[in-house]
Amino acid sequence: MRFARWLVAAAFFTSVQAQAETTPPKLVVVISVDQFSSDLFSEWRGKFTGGMKRLTQGVVFPGGYQSHAATETCPGHSTITSGVHPARSGIAANDWFGMRGAKFDEIYCVEDESVPGSTHDDYTVSLKHLGPDWQTLGDRLKAQPGSQTRVFAVSGKDRGATLLAGRNADQTWWYDWRAKGFTTYVGADTSSVAQSVPALAGVNARIAQWMAKPSIPPLPAQCLAKLSPIAVGKLTVGDGPEDGPRTDKPDNTAKDFRTTRAIDIATLDIAESMVAANKLGQKAGTDVLAISLSATDYIGHSYGTEGPEMCGQMVSLDTRLGQFFAALDKQKIDYVVALSADHGGFDAPERHADHAYPAAGRATLTLAAPVLSQILARQFGWQGSLIENRALGGDYWFTPNVPVERRAEAAAYLKTVLESQYQGKIAAVFTKADLAPLPVPSGNPALWTLAQRVRASFVAERSGDIYVVLPHGQQPMPAGVKGYVATHGSAWDYDRRVPILFWRKGLTAFEQPQPVETVDILPTLASLIGLPIAPGSVDGRCLDLDAGSASTCK
Repeated sequence: MRFARWLVAAAFFTSVQAQAETTPPKLVVVISVDQFSSDLFSEWRGKFTGGMKRLTQGVVFPGGYQSHAATETCPGHSTITSGVHPARSGIAANDWFGMRGAKFDEIYCVEDESVPGSTHDDYTVSLKHLGPDWQTLGDRLKAQPGSQTRVFAVSGKDRGATLLAGRNADQTWWYDWRAKGFTTYVGADTSSVAQSVPALAGVNARIAQWMAKPSIPPLPAQCLAKLSPIAVGKLTVGDGPEDGPRTDKPDNTAKDFRTTRAIDIATLDIAESMVAANKLGQKAGTDVLAISLSATDYIGHSYGTEGPEMCGQMVSLDTRLGQFFAALDKQKIDYVVALSADHGGFDAPERHADHAYPAAGRATLTLAAPVLSQILARQFGWQGSLIENRALGGDYWFTPNVPVERRAEAAAYLKTVLESQYQGKIAAVFTKADLAPLPVPSGNPALWTLAQRVRASFVAERSGDIYVVLPHGQQPMPAGVKGYVATHGSAWDYDRRVPILFWRKGLTAFEQPQPVETVDILPTLASLIGLPIAPGSVDGRCLDLDAGSASTCK
């Protein structure tokens, strides 16, 4: 009798496995955990008990790559569902400097700077900066003849939701501190939102209540051992859960809501509501649900990646994802999950020093734009501000005070000065003239040179006139800046490496530790659901999710 039951169970498992490998899923769930590095995944992998544990029991690529040097939210999110590198999508960075009408100004990656009155900090969300080669999975599915695909997206950041969803999503929602809740595109039809996103009103009401009387939950018990105060300039981190929010102004309280575990919980509440209300994955077409979870990034910036604050976030994320997947299971949806990250992250150098890595540090302030501007002024005699940038290192843009016809000369001179006088303070310097002739790299991203990494996110009309690579382990900001204890954005692997995880019921688990790229996610999912991808239209390749001799790549 027992043997008979075993045969029945084995036959059922075999049929489920065969279905997972041959039948297209009805719902594709793409999740980006902002700033979820391969290092953080490795540290927590054996501690997960909820939704993240489930994903570790699927197909695991622990050493995926956001291959480019501009390891920031916008470039990273632009790759995950499009299959193209930032150099091809047009998203060179989170922000760049250019002309806003007659003014030289900082421009945000998903703003429409042509809207009257628009500023970098108060803008209209738009995907106008994305190039024609950038098409998300949802956009491609919707473009198929007779398509019945629905695409829904939600995130704690506008750039997270929009860059995963694409141009033609049915519903795209994100948290906006200006709106004090989750919002969508200006001018979007919201007449049916109560039916299509029924949790939205309740979530926003809950956020309003939190802002009126904010509170931070205590640390989970398993995080108490992480308590160890670290001084970062005049700040102290690692001494408890996230700080309470500022309450001096409503705008500050609304901004600080982002740096709590609650922002991911709210995001997943809305995502879960979208699935149930619209019966995603239960109608004729293959639907797409894109979710970008932002708390890991905000907490990583504010407190670093290794303290009790991040511990609380990892426990909360794991628990809420487990509840989310259980809700999908209860609806008997045939779904596939692809989870990755837009970039990695690096802990505060002050904690690295205590944790056996004293080589970590902070970049020299002599790399600030005004200092480099003075170098050009002394050499060429130009007046006014000559250089703008967003941090120490990375892209530097020449202002209109540098004559266009002499910019290549100025960049070459500045590169010579940096290479000769800043030894030990920089790892490399590249000018536009160095980068433009290089082909966008391909092949094993672990073996790319620094120049190739920078080239992969170089967009001639938006990238800086020079790009400075900081030495390994150097954070591009001084100590003591509240909200920026630690960051990302470098060309080094702690910022480039991210896990790429696939899970579907019945999929035979395996692990491949060799490098793959986030641009591989789109062609992998496309093949799984039978979506044709024209040769050359993406930079990635299909990853075979079949553990045996068969292949999911067709």
